[in-house]
Amino acid sequence: MLLNKKIPVRFILNKIKLEIMYVLLIAIVVYYFTEKFKTIIPEMPLSIPAFLGTAISVILSFKLNQSYDRWWEARKIWGAIVNDSRSFVLQLQSFVREGNETSIKQIAYRHIAWCFSLGQTLRGLHPTENVEKYISPDDLAVISKHNNKPLALLQLNTLQIAELKKKKQLDVFSQIQINTTLVNFSNAMGMAERIKSTVFPSTYRLFLHFFIYIFVITLCIALRDIESQFEIPLLLVISAAFFLLEKSATHLQDPFSNQPTDTAMTTIATNIEINLKQLLNDPDTPKPYPAKDFYIL
Repeated sequence: MLLNKKIPVRFILNKIKLEIMYVLLIAIVVYYFTEKFKTIIPEMPLSIPAFLGTAISVILSFKLNQSYDRWWEARKIWGAIVNDSRSFVLQLQSFVREGNETSIKQIAYRHIAWCFSLGQTLRGLHPTENVEKYISPDDLAVISKHNNKPLALLQLNTLQIAELKKKKQLDVFSQIQINTTLVNFSNAMGMAERIKSTVFPSTYRLFLHFFIYIFVITLCIALRDIESQFEIPLLLVISAAFFLLEKSATHLQDPFSNQPTDTAMTTIATNIEINLKQLLNDPDTPKPYPAKDFYIL
């Protein structure tokens, strides 16, 4: 997630350098032909590229809104995970009978592993990387047999809570309350997976790029009376604005892409770990996840 800091210009330009090269090539070719065949190519009124530019702005606005909705929904999902994680441990400490502190700690640690594993899975990374310090080797062996590692961790917690109920360390009404929180975790995971698996139509981006290039061509023809040293930089600046907005929307539409613009799942999971370990009076509390130059992961 981007921070409220100065973003390097190099980072911005790297996102659109290929598109700008295409625009530069198109502008040079069109300017050459309009100068060589000036008597043949009819004049083009500025109203035509102005109309195209307005249409592109409307389409970009729609894409930005839709992309931000996906990003904001992902952030709300992880915000709910933070709230439910705190409630989960508080419920365990309130409902489970005294003398089961080891079981509570084991369940809490397994939930911390779930948070990190879910973030890794959504980003397409190794789902059990660095989770072995939170769960036992037996748990690790069990979840290794599952395709969905976070779901397997949820199942282990559910079974252990059911075992506490069976041993009469937890009454039935308390078990229902805790299971409701576990269902919330499962629902949050499913909503995040839905965002991850629902791909924004790629044709939308292709058509938008096509219209931007058409806009560049028409604007170049309409501005053919302007000297090339002024016209081509002007085209580059205008097209760069369109491409930057489009690229921003493209990054926002996938909030689990392991990019600087995605949801800061590692930072959120680390904050959850800090909160839960402090609730457990665990001295081995980590420091907040460090930020990069201008973003957090």
